[in-house]
Amino acid sequence: MAGSSGLLIPLVAGIIGLGVVAQVLAARIRVPSIIFYLLVGVVIGQPGLGIVTSETFGGALSAIVGLAVAIIVFEGAYHLRFERIREAPTATFRLVTLGAGIALVGTAVAVKFAFGVAWDISFLIGALLVATGPTVITPILNVVPVRDRVATALETEGIVNDVTAAIIAVVVFETVNPGATSEGLLQAFALRLGTGLLVGLLVAGLLYYLLQYIDLSPGDAPRNSRLLVLAGALVAYAAANTIATEAGVAAVATAGIALGNVDHPYEADITEFKGDITLLVLSFVFIALAAQLSPDALIDVGLAGIAVVAAVMFVIRPALVFLSARGDRFTREEKLFMSFVGPRGIIPASVATLFAVELNSVAEELRTEAGEASGQEAQELLAQADLLAGQAELLLGTVFLVIFVTALLEGGLARTIAEKLDVIPMRVIIVGGGQVGRALAERLEDRGENVVIIERDEQIVERARNAGYTVEIGDGTDTDVLRSAGAENAKTVVAATGDDDVNLLVSQLASSKFDIDRIIARANNPDNVEAFEDLGVRTISSAMATAWAIDNQIERPAIAHWMTDVGRTGDVQEVELKNESLAGKTVREVGPMLPEACLIALVSGENHEHAEVPTADYELQLGDTVTLLGKRESVREGMTLVGGD
Repeated sequence: MAGSSGLLIPLVAGIIGLGVVAQVLAARIRVPSIIFYLLVGVVIGQPGLGIVTSETFGGALSAIVGLAVAIIVFEGAYHLRFERIREAPTATFRLVTLGAGIALVGTAVAVKFAFGVAWDISFLIGALLVATGPTVITPILNVVPVRDRVATALETEGIVNDVTAAIIAVVVFETVNPGATSEGLLQAFALRLGTGLLVGLLVAGLLYYLLQYIDLSPGDAPRNSRLLVLAGALVAYAAANTIATEAGVAAVATAGIALGNVDHPYEADITEFKGDITLLVLSFVFIALAAQLSPDALIDVGLAGIAVVAAVMFVIRPALVFLSARGDRFTREEKLFMSFVGPRGIIPASVATLFAVELNSVAEELRTEAGEASGQEAQELLAQADLLAGQAELLLGTVFLVIFVTALLEGGLARTIAEKLDVIPMRVIIVGGGQVGRALAERLEDRGENVVIIERDEQIVERARNAGYTVEIGDGTDTDVLRSAGAENAKTVVAATGDDDVNLLVSQLASSKFDIDRIIARANNPDNVEAFEDLGVRTISSAMATAWAIDNQIERPAIAHWMTDVGRTGDVQEVELKNESLAGKTVREVGPMLPEACLIALVSGENHEHAEVPTADYELQLGDTVTLLGKRESVREGMTLVGGD
């Protein structure tokens, strides 16, 4: 034991190092990192190797896992914005209520009939497998850039269901564990959820006050703000857990959502710092928990376990998604994608491991008592101990089998499925990551476009990636580089380098090799504009664009200022009229049907030689391209109406 203690520090460092390597490898081949975490954990936990055993971390594992879960859940909740939830409010609410209920009951029924066990252990496994979680959903969405409404629904479901699954599982566990205190299920659930909400709001309020109104020292304020928020998440978890078991998950989720949705200083610093910390603790916890799992536990669940996995993936998940997303703005393909993306994450893994440890501990105590008893009493104690040990094996085996299969299949194939279903929005490729390219990328991404920058200068690549942009390293005049950046699925290519020859060649390749709908080039030398236009490329002359901007500031300052802020408070968008109910109606008739602060500014398309400002009596026709102008959210709603989506 002493030897193992002496090796504990290098072991922990090694696990973290393996986790970082797994993260880099996963990012490189564009699959969720959880796949590699689980594989590494199983390998180092093999009994023959003896690297990690159930005694490696002693009784500290539950505390380590708990604090890590606090950081992970807080980080996921901190990124959840209320304005994004408005993208699909009805479906999101149904996913965390109706959907969670279907997952709970459906999984419990599947376990009951597959294994023939008692309802209490069936519902315990069902409760744990309600949770998807940001630890597995976010990595998938990082490599599968779906529309905002799909991403928001999946992220919100993961964060909220992490909380409810953990609390419900603890409540149900009290009916399974003979050593637990008995209390009403609803009362226990309400106590934990209420405690978490109260503690989370108090901690979030305190953190906001300290960040907003207290001088955190002029020189080290950003660093101190990061540490303050990290400490706040841990305090919220510990305080709530002290009051009621597993209330800490609800507390950190509440604190993260509350703090993330108010304006406060150093937000960017806090976001970046917490993301890095989360990756470290996530890799360690997943690997450490997977190492605790005996391969026999997976094998012992056998065909019955596979039947449960199949029911969860192919029956329960699609049913809850299609029922939750009915009548909302999701396409059938998006619903199918959401049905496929439901891998289980850190909450089921951590809580199931802790439950199994506790059940085995109680079983050992019963065996000890049986050794001191005799006759019928000893046999009953041994039978009860065997039952608890069997339930612990069943719990671990089933939960981890679902985690393994869903992570490997749903995580590993998510991008392929998304491409087959065509749920990844068309890309905008910007060749050139300099100031012009990055400024354009910022505006496009703010409007929800799926932007990829191509750049070969390493310093510019690093700068663009630090700013949060997706960057493909390479030469934009190379066909393979354009293809790797997604040119085959791009609607627009912008050649924005400072070299006109490069921009011209990029435009030629985009047109001839990939048949891009819209190609826009930057002409640094006004004398080259004609050469670009001869190719049919829309060209922006740097000199002319600057002259336009100055002229607008002189002659039209109000509209110039408003246009500068497009994508933040206001917006201008073009959308093809596909809503048949609007065809044949006049602008006067359609105007009141549009959201407030949204109006039709221009109409263009096949029926027009040039874009024109329509009169009130102009009749809209299918195929018209309608330019909507107004407040950002109003324009987005107007696009949905006009586009018939």
